[in-house]
Amino acid sequence: MADSLYLSIWFPSFREGEMMARAVSVLRQFPFSPVREGITYLSVHPVAWSEPTVLERRFAPGISPEEAADVAGEFAHDDFAFVFEAFWDLWVPNEDEHGDTWVQRPVAVRFLVHGVQFDEGIYSEDGHVEVDFGLDTSFVYEGLKLSSLVEKHLRANIAKLVAFSAAVEKNGVLSGRVLWSESEANLAQKLIAKLQQTQ
Repeated sequence: MADSLYLSIWFPSFREGEMMARAVSVLRQFPFSPVREGITYLSVHPVAWSEPTVLERRFAPGISPEEAADVAGEFAHDDFAFVFEAFWDLWVPNEDEHGDTWVQRPVAVRFLVHGVQFDEGIYSEDGHVEVDFGLDTSFVYEGLKLSSLVEKHLRANIAKLVAFSAAVEKNGVLSGRVLWSESEANLAQKLIAKLQQTQ
């Protein structure tokens, strides 16, 4: 069954003056799709997710992480949250074909930046920055028979996910990071089990 996949990231501190710089440090590591480069959407949320947004903007073409942070920066308060949307290229089954035909397509990823007072301190569980990768089907494709070609594409997607997570840790001053799924199933075990089907 498909499951939502997230990367939660915590920093040693996340004061108002640090929020945008910390967010940019994560966004800079992201391998943007050449077809849909940069940040394509930004929204600003006051107090809690249940409150209406105070700003929503789409960018076509996309803008750099630094430009997006400049737009959001005037709202950098510890009881606000920000959503940045970007795209990366993943291998997916070709919807127009049958069998083992796969193509690379831009897939949306959302970056949720939580001020420490936002939504009753939701950052403590979800991270100062939470990366929402969408459904984990791009990495496990449960129920799909693994041919050598399918395995190759899944491995490429997983490698991209791991490389991004590692780059965030290497190039940022983090106090913690966790890759997790909504069902709380062990993602690493799911990935290993999937890839072992062809062994």
